[in-house]
Amino acid sequence: MPSWAILAWNQGTGRFLPELALAHYGGAGDDRRMKGAGIREIGGQVQLLELPDPPNPKPDEIVIEVRAAGVANWDEIVRTGGWDVGIKPPMALGVSASGVVRAVGKGVRRFHVGDDVLTHPLPLRHQGAWAQQLVAAESTVARKPTRMSWEEAGFFPVPALTASQVLTKTVDVRPGEFILIHGAGGVTGGMLVAVASELGAQVIATASPGNAGRVQSYGATAVVDYHADNWRQDVRRIAGEGGVRIAVNAVGGAAPSLMALVANGGKLTTITSDGPATERGVGVVNFYVSPDGEALDRLAVDFVDRRLTLPIAAVRRLSEAGAALQMTVAGKARGAVVIDPTQ
Repeated sequence: MPSWAILAWNQGTGRFLPELALAHYGGAGDDRRMKGAGIREIGGQVQLLELPDPPNPKPDEIVIEVRAAGVANWDEIVRTGGWDVGIKPPMALGVSASGVVRAVGKGVRRFHVGDDVLTHPLPLRHQGAWAQQLVAAESTVARKPTRMSWEEAGFFPVPALTASQVLTKTVDVRPGEFILIHGAGGVTGGMLVAVASELGAQVIATASPGNAGRVQSYGATAVVDYHADNWRQDVRRIAGEGGVRIAVNAVGGAAPSLMALVANGGKLTTITSDGPATERGVGVVNFYVSPDGEALDRLAVDFVDRRLTLPIAAVRRLSEAGAALQMTVAGKARGAVVIDPTQ
């Protein structure tokens, strides 16, 4: 624990005092450094970096000691310049994290030093989540449920927010109707199933046989093996020859192939930026997630209350971040990959 955090502990009350933490946190002229993993230039290889520690937090900011940070395809988009996350290289990558609050700005009301939290902290204020410390706006932060592991919480924010926002902002899910979720075996696809089933939809999910049990536990009505030659016929058999009114795609490059399964005047949303041109009155949306701490709070509580879990495929050190990203982009990870900066 850093010296300023030790000094911020009040032995009499048995709690951290944020104002005392701030007094010892650092600030102008402080040349302390932290370890991170990221890039020195857009398109550069992921490498270990030595980065400045966060300065004193601004009124709405929280400084988090990172315990776990998610690794996913969206990090490759950031690395190659396809997603502006608010800062420039040299920079640590990573847009989701869990950790412990180590300092708070004077305007922060929902959190205190010592709280366990998770966040999708965009736009980044200091560095990305693949670092020992992270600065996040209070509005992007949620409490970590006790029953959610650090690893799950480090990956959870982006898939959970994506699923919730897709199904409440881009489509109007009707209780009892069939909805197709393509790529439900992935972490984000699984979250889409969980949220859609909670909204009352009958979910037709595509996934491999090895993931079928988990996808069913998330609430899928039917799981179709997309490796089978006749999987599209299976979808029509379940939903009816007219197809589904709503389809959500979570498989890169696959959105165009779903158009034939969407009914006339229906909706197709893809989270992989590959939406096809509209036809037959089908509305097409390329979706991009937004941070929302209060929504994330509710999603995390609901997730653990339903006794759901995320499959954790691998936990890696900062020094292994580049290999972890390559494994993820290559599709070799059978679940969530996270970085533990404390190792």
